[in-house]
Amino acid sequence: MPAPRAPCSPSARGQSSILLTLGGFIAGATLAAWQFDLWKDLPAWEPVVLSDHIGWFGSWAVTIAALLLVVVVTRRVQARRNPPPLGTVPSARTASVRAFRGSWPLAAGALVLAVLGAGVLLVSGGAWGVTSAFSLWGSELVGALGGHPENWTWWQQAGNKEMLAGPVLADKTSLTDIGIMIGAAVAAALGGTWALHRGIPWRTAVASVLGGVLMGVGARLAGGCNIGAYLAGIASGSLSGWLWGAVALAGTWVGLRLRPLFGLGNPKPGDGVC
Repeated sequence: MPAPRAPCSPSARGQSSILLTLGGFIAGATLAAWQFDLWKDLPAWEPVVLSDHIGWFGSWAVTIAALLLVVVVTRRVQARRNPPPLGTVPSARTASVRAFRGSWPLAAGALVLAVLGAGVLLVSGGAWGVTSAFSLWGSELVGALGGHPENWTWWQQAGNKEMLAGPVLADKTSLTDIGIMIGAAVAAALGGTWALHRGIPWRTAVASVLGGVLMGVGARLAGGCNIGAYLAGIASGSLSGWLWGAVALAGTWVGLRLRPLFGLGNPKPGDGVC
């Protein structure tokens, strides 16, 4: 039985379509910032942070218990579906080469992400975020083309106004995003997996741009993406992170059924973690 595909990401593989998705993401986040007045007064619940009710240790304990429950449930669901056993992920023979060319064990990747996420918190003073920079980049482009994003209500909010007025490279989220892109490119080059495809099927291109726009708008509505709203939300003990995850699962179910319309296949139970 052939081994499943190795863990990967479109940006790390150098897929051209991810550039279209990034462009759509920036456009969607900028559109949502421009039309902030349309959605700023939508119904919203008051924030619920566990530490405010059961203390930091209680918040940590409840979060860990909930995560363990997710692990148990997903493993049982996977076992019930009885997928083919996962083969060994191909990797370099020596540890030193494997560290640079991959592939890493999932546990090692998770640990490094946790440490780096803590580093971002300590250095920047805030949780790891991604999408606020996309609104900034898009708005800067609008300004360069003769627009006046500084007049948008979004950029007149406390904190946002200073972000737009300052240089992009002074924005902590922009620096983090740029670093991620550079790191992904370097990792792809070291692993010999960098590949740019000139010919992108038109349906794939449409799906990439449309998906990016939806993610950009959704990230602004939700106050972040799967990093800033989901991962950071759960890590900080906010119930909003869990709610984000539940709604994202529902959206994924819908998205999987729409993929064939764009000529895209769906992953199979025996696939890797791509």
